[in-house]
Amino acid sequence: MKPFNLDFDLLTGLSRSKESTKRPLSKMKGIYSDAEAFQNVLQSDDPLVYEFYELDLPETSGNLLFGTSIVYPGKIGNEYYMTKGHFHTILETGEVYYCLSGKGGMLMENPEGDWDFQEFSPGKAVYVPPRYAHRSINVGSEPLVTFFTFRADAGHDYGTIETKGYRKLVVDLEGQYEIIDNPRWNQ
Repeated sequence: MKPFNLDFDLLTGLSRSKESTKRPLSKMKGIYSDAEAFQNVLQSDDPLVYEFYELDLPETSGNLLFGTSIVYPGKIGNEYYMTKGHFHTILETGEVYYCLSGKGGMLMENPEGDWDFQEFSPGKAVYVPPRYAHRSINVGSEPLVTFFTFRADAGHDYGTIETKGYRKLVVDLEGQYEIIDNPRWNQ
């Protein structure tokens, strides 16, 4: 799929200082529950799953980082394309996402096991509370584009998710998304 053309300068009123960070499928190893489906796709292609643009600001308290995320449509097995997901290094950090276009959702869970899934549609904001890991998931047929903001010094902890995954999966069952238990969680 051709990358989505997003006018970051027009959207934010600021210039970005770098190109987007791209996450092709090859950079998503261990994220999808169906390892065989993952390998089968990689044997013939390395599709772009998502990318994001962030304003390049100092990561200090008092600043807010913000940018846009674009999750492309597609599936690995029956799981939709999604971001890797992360906790913030400063766990007590909230984050706000605002859907610009597309259809999808935000899967969230905290270390104690509470979870939630909030749907995205154009014009809808989703609040990610402090202590919640979060990942955007595209359940539609066009790019899911969101604007996000969080405290600049919050950091990102991808390692916990790469090691344990999420307790829940968002999968396609007969053309509709369903949220199911992750059979690989805590193995």
